[in-house]
Amino acid sequence: MSLGCDLIVLEELTSKAKQIQEDVLTKILKANANTEYLQRFLQGSSDKELFKKNVPVVSYEDVKPYIDRVANGEPSDIISGEPITAFFRSSGTSSGKQKIFPASKIFFENIQIIYTLGSLVMSKYFDGFKQGKVIMFTFTRPMSTTPCGLPLAPALTSFTKSEYYRSLATKSTCPLQIILCPDTKQSMYCQLLCGLVQREEVVRVGATFGSVLVQVIHFLENYWKELASNIRSGHVSEWITDLSCQDSVSTILVEPNPELAALIENGCGQKSWQGIVSRLWPKAKCIDAIVTGSMSQYISALEFYTSNKLPLVSKAYASSEAYFGLNLEPLSKPQQVSYTFLPNMSYFEFIDVDVDGLTTEGEIVDLVNVKLGHYYEPLVTNFSGLHRCRVGDVLQVTGFYNMAPKFRFVRRKTTVLSVYVESTTEEDLLKALAQATVVLESSDLMTTGFTSYADISTVPGHYVFYLELKAKANSNITNVLPLDNNVLVECCCVMEESMNGAYRLFRSKDEHIGALEIRIVQQGTFDSLMHFFVSRGTSVVQYKTPMCINSAEALKVLEDKVIARFFSDKSPPI
Repeated sequence: MSLGCDLIVLEELTSKAKQIQEDVLTKILKANANTEYLQRFLQGSSDKELFKKNVPVVSYEDVKPYIDRVANGEPSDIISGEPITAFFRSSGTSSGKQKIFPASKIFFENIQIIYTLGSLVMSKYFDGFKQGKVIMFTFTRPMSTTPCGLPLAPALTSFTKSEYYRSLATKSTCPLQIILCPDTKQSMYCQLLCGLVQREEVVRVGATFGSVLVQVIHFLENYWKELASNIRSGHVSEWITDLSCQDSVSTILVEPNPELAALIENGCGQKSWQGIVSRLWPKAKCIDAIVTGSMSQYISALEFYTSNKLPLVSKAYASSEAYFGLNLEPLSKPQQVSYTFLPNMSYFEFIDVDVDGLTTEGEIVDLVNVKLGHYYEPLVTNFSGLHRCRVGDVLQVTGFYNMAPKFRFVRRKTTVLSVYVESTTEEDLLKALAQATVVLESSDLMTTGFTSYADISTVPGHYVFYLELKAKANSNITNVLPLDNNVLVECCCVMEESMNGAYRLFRSKDEHIGALEIRIVQQGTFDSLMHFFVSRGTSVVQYKTPMCINSAEALKVLEDKVIARFFSDKSPPI
């Protein structure tokens, strides 16, 4: 597809979804039928019906031995007829373990298509979108290599460092050299500095995930005085030692600007930071960050920082396995976002599951044959060697755009918490957090960090929720926060009341599940948790706060910062 496309291309893609999917599968099979992996099932045939009959549905662990062999130096045609040009490393914050995925040039081309179409959709809904600049906080990790010498990095790092990204970054407030700086702190500081200097031109503020943007705002809370001082003097701070950052900032911060410095000091120096994004970037039309799925916990914080004046746009649905689709209605409320699958990205199939994510006896269906209202787990067959591979997400069909289905992201498929025989999902936890948020907001508090832990060191085992809180009316960074015992105990109770029926049943029998506990941690704790995962190879731009902590080392990061504990004082109704 030409990148000189317009929305007519989108209409064509979605109107011809069935034929395009057939063509994609044909192309993949013709290229891969003679790979070692598919040869076992197809004996060199590229017949689509034989593929659906003989090729098994697999998980990542099933294909990992083949991926490892290519990474260790064996030929690409073990799994892929297309040359493998890179390997992507997943964040590991969803599953608890980092994975590597093979990638060919087609994956990078697909990302470029998604970026281009996404920008066209945004231009349709936001006047002047193309004319202004974008402050999109992007960070990269150092590239490493597999034993065979191929690049290994998070997908977005690989893309940002590729030739495909350069043509898409022309409207950024930040020079590419700053984004490519391997020192996240220096990069974040300089991205903020460049964005503030060009504040009157900014029409969009964002990051890949809502969690990253909230972390950037926390960073700004610590450094706004220094940033204003740099703008007043016309020089960047001496601790910015990266030469590329120094040189790049000098092209933006070309002279002292005391008026702008005073404006920033006035905006940031107010008692409350409610609406801070709109104050600093008054022409911004939206927040561009994914806030669906586990990222929905950051909706209330982002709404606070924008005073509910800017739409929160979750633009695309993607994973390390494939790019799936776009949000074609960017003005939708975060809770109502659906993603329209694009049939040219990969070949998609779906396993019908029930609302709890358990596989039914239903057959596997193609993209255009999913049914409205049904829940599915997607399977991906891509151009890089994955065939009928489970993604591990649960999606619900909410409608169709022409022939292409629209899906609401429901949750990750796996159970997140369990201390007895109950199964508590990511969606259950987010519902519980939403109920607690209502209670906290009535006391002028907001959550800035959330995760959970199944504590089985006690008898009976019980759920622990770590919360980082902040007073809405006070912008001061402090670890001293007045905590009302009644409010936090009520939070424990409403969280339990919102849990699924199995939890409530076993909780009513105290010998099975103990009282839910909330542990309040110091402000900045979840930044420390992010740095812990980044130090182990996770990219900042791909980091997602884990919904449940499984690592003993990560748990220690939280436990060292606990300042108060509260328990539910009654069993929830069954």
